[in-house]
Amino acid sequence: MYSSAQKAKRRVHGRERPELSEEQKQEIKEAFELFDSDKDNRIDYHELKVAMRALGFDLKKAEVLKLLRDHDRSGLNLMEDPAEEIRRAFQLFDDDNTGKISKKNLKRVVRELNETLDDDELQAMIDEFDLDGDGEINEQEFFAIMTDDA
Repeated sequence: MYSSAQKAKRRVHGRERPELSEEQKQEIKEAFELFDSDKDNRIDYHELKVAMRALGFDLKKAEVLKLLRDHDRSGLNLMEDPAEEIRRAFQLFDDDNTGKISKKNLKRVVRELNETLDDDELQAMIDEFDLDGDGEINEQEFFAIMTDDA
């Protein structure tokens, strides 16, 4: 039925690991697909954080990163650095390379997303997170927004 190599693979800590049924495998696949929001067949930092929150775990950034490192079986270190992802997202808003997100930048992004927000709503968004009072969102303020430190 099983070769000795296959039996050894099925053993975990000296006990035989039960095989998953096809139904269980399908449920796991569906759960993975639910949290793989960008459909790249891997779970990144933000997707894992969302999944863990949905399961009732409010993990700190360091704990999520440790989970990803500990369970990256590919050895390819596919996980993106969350800080780098945030920097790239900031650059998508800051298309004029001023180092700040202005109301004009926000208006463009809203338009590209086919959303409708009036000028007062856009200004309210800026006012809420503009910690230095200059009327724009700098990279440090953007990081605070994205990491729930605002």
